[in-house]
Amino acid sequence: MSHLRSRRRLALAVPVVLSLTASLGFLPAAASAAPQAEQATRTADAPRLAYVVNTKVDRHTIASVKKAIGKAGGSVVATYERIGVLVVHSSNPDFAKTVRTVRGVHSAGATRTAPLAAAGTKEEGAARYLTAAEAERVEAASARTPESEPLEADQWDLRAIGADQAAKIAPGSRKVTVAVIDTGVDDTHPDIAPNFSASQSANCAGGKADTSEGAWRPYTPEDYHGTHVAGSIAAARNGVGVAGVAPGVKVSSINVTDRASGLFYPESVVCAFVFAADHGVEITNNSYYVDPWLYNCMDDPDQRAVVTAVNRAQLYAQKKGTLHVAAAGNSNHDLDADAIVDDSSPNDTTPVERTIDPHECFDIPTQLPGVVTVSATGVQNVKSYYSTYGKGVVDVAAPGGDRRYQIPDTPSKDGRILSTMPNGAWAFLQGTSMASPHASGVAALLKSKHPWASPAQLQALLKAQADETACPASYDQDGDGTQDAVCEGGERVNGFYGHGIVNALRAVR
Repeated sequence: MSHLRSRRRLALAVPVVLSLTASLGFLPAAASAAPQAEQATRTADAPRLAYVVNTKVDRHTIASVKKAIGKAGGSVVATYERIGVLVVHSSNPDFAKTVRTVRGVHSAGATRTAPLAAAGTKEEGAARYLTAAEAERVEAASARTPESEPLEADQWDLRAIGADQAAKIAPGSRKVTVAVIDTGVDDTHPDIAPNFSASQSANCAGGKADTSEGAWRPYTPEDYHGTHVAGSIAAARNGVGVAGVAPGVKVSSINVTDRASGLFYPESVVCAFVFAADHGVEITNNSYYVDPWLYNCMDDPDQRAVVTAVNRAQLYAQKKGTLHVAAAGNSNHDLDADAIVDDSSPNDTTPVERTIDPHECFDIPTQLPGVVTVSATGVQNVKSYYSTYGKGVVDVAAPGGDRRYQIPDTPSKDGRILSTMPNGAWAFLQGTSMASPHASGVAALLKSKHPWASPAQLQALLKAQADETACPASYDQDGDGTQDAVCEGGERVNGFYGHGIVNALRAVR
């Protein structure tokens, strides 16, 4: 696991798909006939929730739907007219059910099960910071050259994909920007500041973009995930700290973290994809899953509306030239299995156990069409023990770290990924959250070399340059005689590594 929110949890599961209205204890459909006084009382006592309403993409239809939303007790927070998505707040427990009957509405659903502004708890991070003494030892052991960074000796991941050699040939173009959709990025970090693009950064929490100075930064130092991701993509080769896979490209920050809970709600991610597209971002990195459901099931009206809204936003961005790269997940789940147990959702109230079909219930954004799904590997180029996988789902693999079974021969001997942290620090983390930015960095190098490549062409190039990696003969990592995961497929394409492990050096040659 990498740390809080993003791609963070290893747990998952869920059997019967309960609608959000049912899980919140709302009255059944017949209650809509209740007297007005009783209805008003129920509305006053009900929690205020956020919703997405997906309409026909037509200005007149949207205007008509807005009027209906008002009559149903909702207030429009944001309108994404070009994709027909409205973000709405309402205390009416029957809001979604009522609006679904409105002409021009394709779907509508709650984006959370907890009331708006409800306080949440963040999971404890698992980062291990590099101490000053360790940093001195790493730097002393690095046998630095003008092309290496002080802490690069601990970056086994760069060497694993040839990124150290690629930087000598082509470090990436300043015309390419990778937006980190995450917990915010500390753009004052000395390794990030040289490549940061403030004009392509914002805070999208709540569904509406805030571009004021610094809005894109982490709320607290504990919200370090996005800063770590950004460093893996584009930490500058400037004689300070570490280096990124594509140290010559730009990186921006789109903070989608709910300040109270630390969660990434759907409306925030919709805003992020649209903002990235409208601000000329070439690649987005998505090291998270959209809360509160690990898997959104199409037979649940609320979850179906969430999938539709986020998918419309990411497809809009693709059409405008933006490639999306996403982490596969840290649950060691087979996304091509017949069934998966998810006991972690919803994660903003009380989780319920359910068994889902991953072909009908989707981890978003990683399972959305056109999104590059990335699994994680360790120093031995073997799937990391926690990494989710699946034949036909994983597109490529990349270093994400494995401190349990794959230990590198580096100064710190830490099998995780060393990268940047808020307040000018560096630390080790592991997870598919760390694998995705390595793939994003290679995609940025490819985009630099092929500036006219469309997202689909760029994804094809990313797969083509990857090092084909066959399924391991055995995947019994703990030696207990039981396979810890089953890899389906051949050497060219399989469930563990997709089309292979990304290779930065091949990408620039």
